[in-house]
Amino acid sequence: MCGAIWRFTRRRAQSVCLLLAFLSVLLHLLLVFLTLSTYQPPCEPQSHLPRKTIRDLIQPHTNQSEDVHRRNPDTGASGPAQSVGALRDKPAPLLKPDATVKQQQQQQQQQPVGGAPLNPRVGSTSGPMLPAEAEGGLLLQPQPQPQPNLTMLEALWSHPLYNLPSPVLEEDDWLLRFKPKVKENELDSPQWVSAEGYDPVHINGDVETHPAWLRFHLAITRWQLYDRADPNLLLLEDQLASDKIVSAVQKTGGTQLKLVMSFPNYGQALFKPMKQERHEETNYNLYYFSDFERHNAEIAAYHLDRVLGFRRVPPVVGRLVDVIKEIKDITTDGKLARTFFNSPVGNSCFYGQCSYYCSTEHAVCGQPQALEASLAAMLPDLSLAPRRAWRSPWRRSYSRSKLAQWETEKNYCDTVKKTPPYDQGTRLVDVIDMAVLDFLMSNMDRHHYETFEKFGNDTFLIHLDNGRAFGRFSKDEPSILAPLEQCCRIRRSTLKKLQLLCSPQLRLSDVMRASLSQDPLAAVAPLLSEPHLAALDRRLAKVLEVVARCQEQHSDTVFDDIPDYPG
Repeated sequence: MCGAIWRFTRRRAQSVCLLLAFLSVLLHLLLVFLTLSTYQPPCEPQSHLPRKTIRDLIQPHTNQSEDVHRRNPDTGASGPAQSVGALRDKPAPLLKPDATVKQQQQQQQQQPVGGAPLNPRVGSTSGPMLPAEAEGGLLLQPQPQPQPNLTMLEALWSHPLYNLPSPVLEEDDWLLRFKPKVKENELDSPQWVSAEGYDPVHINGDVETHPAWLRFHLAITRWQLYDRADPNLLLLEDQLASDKIVSAVQKTGGTQLKLVMSFPNYGQALFKPMKQERHEETNYNLYYFSDFERHNAEIAAYHLDRVLGFRRVPPVVGRLVDVIKEIKDITTDGKLARTFFNSPVGNSCFYGQCSYYCSTEHAVCGQPQALEASLAAMLPDLSLAPRRAWRSPWRRSYSRSKLAQWETEKNYCDTVKKTPPYDQGTRLVDVIDMAVLDFLMSNMDRHHYETFEKFGNDTFLIHLDNGRAFGRFSKDEPSILAPLEQCCRIRRSTLKKLQLLCSPQLRLSDVMRASLSQDPLAAVAPLLSEPHLAALDRRLAKVLEVVARCQEQHSDTVFDDIPDYPG
């Protein structure tokens, strides 16, 4: 009797347990169903955060001492210049938390080539943005930028330091001279027959009939690449910015993507595409030899070199290039043509072939076809004007573990001063001029420099390849100034100009802002963000501090190259 009751109770308990387990599973399934059917936005905007916190989230981090400068960074988003005015008249874009990738793709595809679609990396097309709360998302509002003061730039050019008398030029001081006569039978040779797409060739002795690029070549002297007051300089810049491109091929050599663009008048330019937004800083984990080359750095280096009165960087201009019509459709470079593709959002991209960053992961993309780039005037062909490449005495080791000789030897400059060509002439102060330029724009990649062979050692240094400059605004690299600190030598003309550009009336950042505003790409966005401009002033002060310390220790710090200049 007891056994039967026990078996009945056991079966009843098992039934109850099974029922409870079934109900538990049913409840869990019901809970999962309700959870999946409830909409969850992928990223909820943090509109409840204070304004300063949101600003810190969307801007690069800098140190506390520069907080005043990072309130107005430039996003540097690209887009065709002709559409910028219309875009700025439209209300700021509203970032919806439930915007789908498909909707974004449709918005990208609806933009014409001549328009300025939203930059997928930044999400805006003009100026720095600060968020304001709005229903359903964040409303990005452009913040006002300091306006360029062209009057200040004119005041700099009219200053006596920038109008010193030039040395008298002898026949051997010109790099190239025009051949006075060309025989008729030479004009009939195949080398003078115009190729398809190019203008007819007319050779005569009238310089005014020469294209701007040829006049630029003929004006190069022993002392400078160009005369700042030469009216041909504006014509050359206009050609680089607007002339029809009839050929685009990849440049051989180098580590990153570069193209050689040709114009109908047989002029050529070196093309470097936009790789990084203007407001972005170089990744701190990258070595200097792994950094991107920036198109706006090439443009800004040309302007800074001119503002400093060096005139040793070839003219560089910003331009919006149609990736399809002005590169893919006209290139005869088969290797380059095979690298074109369309991105997932419909942008036209290519990557070419090179040592670094030439892959689909580092492709250069238009928006959807318009691409920002720098175009630098080419120097005369090496067959006409050979150049010599010199290894910089302060070249870095380009190693992750080794230091260069100048980084370990305390009296390294004494060795350099005894070594030709630094033992005589102006070569040493030329290198120090270059170091000052590189420090101001934070360029650590100066491993070589070039000179024209015709002029021997008595000539200027050509400041080529500045694409890795202006990578960081929040950090200064004091080792770039090693030539100045170790040798304690500087031109008097350079020192006077640095002191002038440190004055409140002609502050370097203000002068550079005005100068860069004249570039065509300034209509899209300022070429240098405000933090980069502020860094120029900070670094200039540090250069003058180094010179002051040198003057306290050495009586021959200043090399007087302008003995007739008062003061």
